[in-house]
Amino acid sequence: MSTAIGPFETSDGTLLNVDAAGEGQTVVFQHGLCGDAGQTREAFPTEPGLRRITVEARGHGRSQPGALDNLSIATSADDIALYIERNLQEPVVIGGISMGAAIALRLAVKRPDLVNGLVVARPAWVIEAGPENMAPNAEVGRLLKTMPPEEAKVAFLDGPIGRRLATEAPDNLASLAGFFSRTPIEVTAALLTAISGDGPDVTEAEVRNLEVPTLVIGHEKDLIHPLTHAHTLARIIPRARLVQITPKVENREKYVADFRLAMGNFLKSLRYEQA
Repeated sequence: MSTAIGPFETSDGTLLNVDAAGEGQTVVFQHGLCGDAGQTREAFPTEPGLRRITVEARGHGRSQPGALDNLSIATSADDIALYIERNLQEPVVIGGISMGAAIALRLAVKRPDLVNGLVVARPAWVIEAGPENMAPNAEVGRLLKTMPPEEAKVAFLDGPIGRRLATEAPDNLASLAGFFSRTPIEVTAALLTAISGDGPDVTEAEVRNLEVPTLVIGHEKDLIHPLTHAHTLARIIPRARLVQITPKVENREKYVADFRLAMGNFLKSLRYEQA
């Protein structure tokens, strides 16, 4: 069972909701684009001895968006760094799914003093900004900015991206279709536009210099989070190991079980290593 322990006030006065569960080894575990703490709650290991903290990013869950022109992966990483400094005994394990993975990667690179373990799950970025796999999210954002939500949804589903996803990645399509009813619409449009064109803003050399133990999680049948990204990050992060899990579209229960097992085993190995 999780509880809201926020709000947390950022350096510019934006209030972010903080969701936490469990006691023990602290893991700051961040959700994906247009997600919330429910996503991290589902995927996080359930065994005792672990404490999950999710700081819902600006414009997500119960967090305020703040200035829309300040929405970025770097801003979110700065928010997390400030939260850790103010509220936790660093270093901690930092991780995330999709956008959360990019935030975690940036934080590990830029603030290694705060991090003693890294989880990069279903990465949608390696290092480059605006990768092609984020084009579907960007297109949803563009449509939401130019027409009413219902019209935008029809245009997307009938367009080339929507038709391709329906055939090749129906789980991705289901997530994207839900964005057309996500409120407030203007915040959703701003998030999808800004974050899809963004990146972790780190160099390959910086990533290759990471010294922290790292778990990379990926799976097939996902065009937004290509398995090749997971393989690339696992190759260039020196202390990384890749675990390939069951795709959500094949079996969601098995996906969740695989995710929890992979992360639980990694966290257990960290405890042994740091004991």
